[in-house]
Amino acid sequence: MRAITISTPGGPEVLRVTEEPTPGIAADEVLVTVHAAGVNRADLLQRQGFYDPPAGATLIPGLEVSGTIAELGSDVTGWQIGDRVAALLSGGGYAESVPVPAGQLLRVPESLDLTEAAGLPEVLSTVHSNIVGNANIQAGEWLLVHGGGSGIGTAAIQIAAHLGVKIVVTVGSERKAEFCRSLGADAVINYRDEDFVERIHDICVRPDGSTGADVILDIIGAKYLKSNIKALGTDGRLVIIGMQGGAKAELSIASLMQPRKSVAGTTLRARPKEQKIEIVAEVAAQLWPAVISGDIRPIIHETMPLSEAPKAHAALEEGASIGKVLLIVDESAPAAKSAQHV
Repeated sequence: MRAITISTPGGPEVLRVTEEPTPGIAADEVLVTVHAAGVNRADLLQRQGFYDPPAGATLIPGLEVSGTIAELGSDVTGWQIGDRVAALLSGGGYAESVPVPAGQLLRVPESLDLTEAAGLPEVLSTVHSNIVGNANIQAGEWLLVHGGGSGIGTAAIQIAAHLGVKIVVTVGSERKAEFCRSLGADAVINYRDEDFVERIHDICVRPDGSTGADVILDIIGAKYLKSNIKALGTDGRLVIIGMQGGAKAELSIASLMQPRKSVAGTTLRARPKEQKIEIVAEVAAQLWPAVISGDIRPIIHETMPLSEAPKAHAALEEGASIGKVLLIVDESAPAAKSAQHV
């Protein structure tokens, strides 16, 4: 099969199209013929040598795909060869075939374009497992998400609306600000022009006069740690899912204790298979109906052929994209018609 492999840690140019053995499957897995694969910042980190796959996982990058089932493991029930699926992976998505635990599949209805579906498993699973599973966000609370124009950010805006949560996002351009407002963000902060800590306390005001975000979903890490703590309200919860701004920072424990603030750090890729299956089941039950109805939709910046994976990584690194960048593995298939390209 054709796959993208990493010749050596480095820039986008180290991604190469190679011929790799078609993988076998375990009894609880299916083999998916990949139609499209989502490009995520975790893939960029892996390419740079900063984010190794979990033990036992393939070195081929790619954490989410769409496609059709080509083979069933002996213990798999409820699925058939030819079923259209989207899948959450530990790796291997940048390839023509990938094995997937059956519990990490989402059924793609005919109403949803198969290309679009590739941009959903990772962002939906990440946002929902962190703001609901880890932070226990409640309807009516305020959520702050950094990087509102990203795949995570555009998904979070829609998920917040679905859950009855009020959302503020940070962005770096007016173009992204306008798009986030059109998608349903309650407020947008341009971090280049405004202090997000000061603005969040102006925006998130409760009837009792208290201010600050109830939950923050952060992709920046160390650079924003102190500011994020200041931006939280009493009983606020900070969930860190990325380290684009570094991995080390100092923090006063006193800043957490009296206002009962908490900090958690998580990754999705490294979770045990059993946890990923639980997360996908929650997405299927709580978010997938909204995907099918169109209330939650994929936001796609650009699609590129698998062979242009270096260009796709460069596009994500430039930071101008809004939503997802996807690789079309089945290059003979027609392009998505209904996804919103921005």
